[in-house]
Amino acid sequence: MALHVGLTAGDPDIADEHIAAVIADEGYPQPTVTRAEFEQALAKELAARDIGLVCLAGFNRILSPFFIQRYPHKVINIHPSLLPAFAGLQGMQVHEAVIAAGVKITGCTVHFVTEDVDAGPIIVQRAIPVREGDTAESLAIRVLVEEHQAYPEAVRLFCAGKLEVRGRTVRVIS
Repeated sequence: MALHVGLTAGDPDIADEHIAAVIADEGYPQPTVTRAEFEQALAKELAARDIGLVCLAGFNRILSPFFIQRYPHKVINIHPSLLPAFAGLQGMQVHEAVIAAGVKITGCTVHFVTEDVDAGPIIVQRAIPVREGDTAESLAIRVLVEEHQAYPEAVRLFCAGKLEVRGRTVRVIS
């Protein structure tokens, strides 16, 4: 079962309408909840459904230590650069920074989420060349193609039990 989750970028302490609706459907009648209440409700729902992996995409919020410590190496995210390069930037900001820096190779990274932004152990990376004449927009399109390959690959490896995390390193077990 997939549980779709998202938060608004404007107010980090308020869950967006979609989340409020999901929480309301599960017996939480408030139209909005605080970040702490949201994470507690989410943790409760994940536990009730025996969820083993949380996949973030476009989440753009920092999860609290409460949540991360509850799910060590069970929350993954995707970033549109080859981390650690351009960590902390989001969306088009990343591609604009890549172009401005004159980077020759970029790509995407699927990583475990830790308390430090975009600093978790790297599961999968996919690289592409930055072409002469690339714009942030053209680069974003090509990176997205790689993201659509990298994320399912990381999920497959996780679900097959083929990932071994040692500190900041992830080893793929044959």
